[in-house]
Amino acid sequence: EALGLFTAIGLSEAKARETLRNAALSALLRQAVLQAQRALGPVLDKATGTLLYSAASRLKAPQHLGFLVGYIVRQEIRSDLQLGAALDYLKSHPLEPLDVPAFEQACGVGVSVSPEQIEEAVEAVISRHRAELLAERYHFNMGLLMGEARSRLRWADGKTIKNEVDLQVLHLLGPKTEADLEKKPKTVKARPGQAEKPKAAVVENGEVGTETLSLLEQLRGEALKFHKPGENYKTEGYVVTPNTMALLKQHLAITGGQVRTRFPPEPNGILHIGHAKAINFNFGYAKANGGVCFLRYDDTNPEKEEEKYFTAIRDMVEWLGYQPYAVTHASDYFDQLYTWALELIRRGQAYVCHQKVEEIKGHNPPPSPWRDRPAEESLLLFEDMRKGKFGEGEATLRMKLVMEDGKMDPVAYRVKFTPHHRTGDKWCIYPTYDYTHCLCDSIEHITHSLCTKEFQARRSSYFWLCNALDVYCPVQWEYGRLNLLYTVVSKRKIIRLVETGAVRDWDDPRLFTLTALRRRGFPPEAINNFCARVGVTVAQATMEPHLLEACVREVLNEKAPRAMAVLEPLKVTITNFPAPEALDVLVPNFPADETRGFHKVPFQPTIYIEETDFREDMDKGYKRLAPGQPVGLRHTGYVIAVQNVIKDASGRVMELEVTCTKSDAADKPKAFIHWVSEPLVCEVRLYERLFLHKNPEDPAEVPGGFLSDLNPDSLRVVDTALVDRSVLSAQPFSKFQFERLGYFSVDPDSSERKLVFNRTVTLKEDPGKD
Repeated sequence: EALGLFTAIGLSEAKARETLRNAALSALLRQAVLQAQRALGPVLDKATGTLLYSAASRLKAPQHLGFLVGYIVRQEIRSDLQLGAALDYLKSHPLEPLDVPAFEQACGVGVSVSPEQIEEAVEAVISRHRAELLAERYHFNMGLLMGEARSRLRWADGKTIKNEVDLQVLHLLGPKTEADLEKKPKTVKARPGQAEKPKAAVVENGEVGTETLSLLEQLRGEALKFHKPGENYKTEGYVVTPNTMALLKQHLAITGGQVRTRFPPEPNGILHIGHAKAINFNFGYAKANGGVCFLRYDDTNPEKEEEKYFTAIRDMVEWLGYQPYAVTHASDYFDQLYTWALELIRRGQAYVCHQKVEEIKGHNPPPSPWRDRPAEESLLLFEDMRKGKFGEGEATLRMKLVMEDGKMDPVAYRVKFTPHHRTGDKWCIYPTYDYTHCLCDSIEHITHSLCTKEFQARRSSYFWLCNALDVYCPVQWEYGRLNLLYTVVSKRKIIRLVETGAVRDWDDPRLFTLTALRRRGFPPEAINNFCARVGVTVAQATMEPHLLEACVREVLNEKAPRAMAVLEPLKVTITNFPAPEALDVLVPNFPADETRGFHKVPFQPTIYIEETDFREDMDKGYKRLAPGQPVGLRHTGYVIAVQNVIKDASGRVMELEVTCTKSDAADKPKAFIHWVSEPLVCEVRLYERLFLHKNPEDPAEVPGGFLSDLNPDSLRVVDTALVDRSVLSAQPFSKFQFERLGYFSVDPDSSERKLVFNRTVTLKEDPGKD
């Protein structure tokens, strides 16, 4: 019954079944649908169903559901904008009784915006910017007009406002001229006193090259306060011992004063957008200072490591444009780490403990009764651990220190009877992160150990351990993580998404793993630019996805050649085609710079245009093809005019018969549309956000958990898209701008029989997105 109830409001069967797995959401949605059906009858339109689902899934106070559904049923709340305002009001006014007039005012109930009001508001905005409009004409930012008009009429329909803006701008400026159609040149404003950046010969990851020293300037904030190699002691909080200066002198003799960083991922998952910041910071800081960066796999837990992760991690580092100075593994140093563990015991700084894992969890565990056992006894017991005489969990080696977060005596070694992918069965004891990380940094003479903020609590153990063993002690510096809204990046949650079928795999283009972003078509330069703009600061950075997408557009606008594609084809027959056979049309690969070449596309009597580029009945401000309103065909030099509209039995438009006229012999059309002729049939995948809420892991936003927040419209597949033949030889990951549609990348699923394209981003940011 519930399944039928949910599919009746427009949910797919898969989404309905997924909803049923969430008992709380199912109960609320069922209550909402039944209430609506009692008022409106058994059949609910999709718009109402969408609002009901959104209300049930987003409402934080279930006791208000009936109240809210009443407004939806009476069509007093008709849009997601109103519903969002209603939910915000209910969230900020949890106490009963509700102030109904205030609620209705907050979410626009009863507000009716007349066409006259819209006309007046737009007229006032245009009047305010009249001088700039007349000066810049169609190069003026029309979005500014839209934004100001919307701010005056919050509850007005956005499309109606846009149509009115278009109409009044056309009335003020007249039709677009050739100059208006030219791309506005980018103006680069030079900063006062800005000089050419110096170039210098640097040693970059072992190879000498010439690079502009600009990346460090982008890595702004705290990074500029870093110590120079060998001056570790100048860093606040660094612990200086009687041996520190001698060790630093030895360190400088080995490194020659060169900056050394490392990127140390665990090989138990795929890298994500947060790792891109870490890669850029570690490799970028070294590069900007003429230093080197190691790629070091933290392979200390053989239970979770797989070869595919080692390969994928290195592939992504190199895809982002970085070459490691050396690829190392924590396991390379297992022998040295074991020797140092014996020395730590001899110095009375470590002991073998038999407390169970559950006994020492948390921040206030009972002290170990074995903390003061003699070093000789611990040495014998540690040797027994190495020989496999203790079972897993029966003995650990613990270090004698209290960490910054209050955790006492962290574990250095534990027993695991799992073969290691590199060392095989040699070891049945494995070191922990707290023991391994700083010592590997010391062995590799890392100058700047850069890690995210959650490792700050381990800084004291980092310094303590190096100093307890009298070895070179690097500097650990913590920076804020990079997080994105509308996504999850944890390995466990991505595995759940894959297992439930919500995504195909780790490289599903709706995810923000680096393999997924590459598959979607994000250029590595765009990801690097995004990381540089976010910068490196102590504070955590939580960013909107559209900021990353803006970086993608900037790169692809310069790098993706143009092509034409039609997603929803409408057949058009040119009855007076000007040639006995097909013509070849030259299309510039980059219209703003025709020196970058052209490609040919056939132009025949039969072409295909987008269904949405034709209307039988014109609305105000509509500029594209309609009876009595010709349009230009991009790149052809022809204008077409409708002569006959051919429909099927149901009245759907199936074909247009048109005539064409040379552009120089026809009145200038209001618009130019794209088209294809003799096209390739391709598959196109259109992606939207995977989650509906900004923070799908936040119980306050998504009480039902992240799996309940999946966007049912995150993927739309167009099986019969038509693309011009210039893309025929495109290889996986080739990128194009499909004119007027967006940027697209060839998916690896493509075959000789059929190309598959992923939409990377739209041409412009969707104003409906936050």
